[in-house]
Amino acid sequence: MKIDAINWKILDALQNNARQSNAQIGRQVGISSPAVGERIRKMEDAGLITGYKTVVSPFKAEYQLKAIITLRAFMGKLKPFLEKVKTYDEVLNCYRITGNENIVMEVILKNQNHLETFIDQLIVYGETKTQIVLSHVVAHRSIARLK
Repeated sequence: MKIDAINWKILDALQNNARQSNAQIGRQVGISSPAVGERIRKMEDAGLITGYKTVVSPFKAEYQLKAIITLRAFMGKLKPFLEKVKTYDEVLNCYRITGNENIVMEVILKNQNHLETFIDQLIVYGETKTQIVLSHVVAHRSIARLK
């Protein structure tokens, strides 16, 4: 699908606030509300827009820790881990990566005891390294048109 300048403006508007109406977006980008709706539908159908979500603050939801955990899987344990990781509620994001480690996970935890218990579950699959997140420097950045 070709992404023209108007579609990029619509994508930017939706990434900033997906709850705004097509009329509001239309005023921002200079086209009618039905035209905005049609363009959004086409981008959804093409798989360019894959969904909409609510972003919840883990700290307001009583999670005190956010951590980045890397895992270097033991021989024969990577595939079982790739299935098991999908069942962990603590895992916000999990990436299979290149390099010395196989996995990078972003996790949220209630406290240090929860972290210890979670790591105990992981160490049967491989060697872990944990970094506690202090703050977000860049978070939920919108995908922008490259110049």
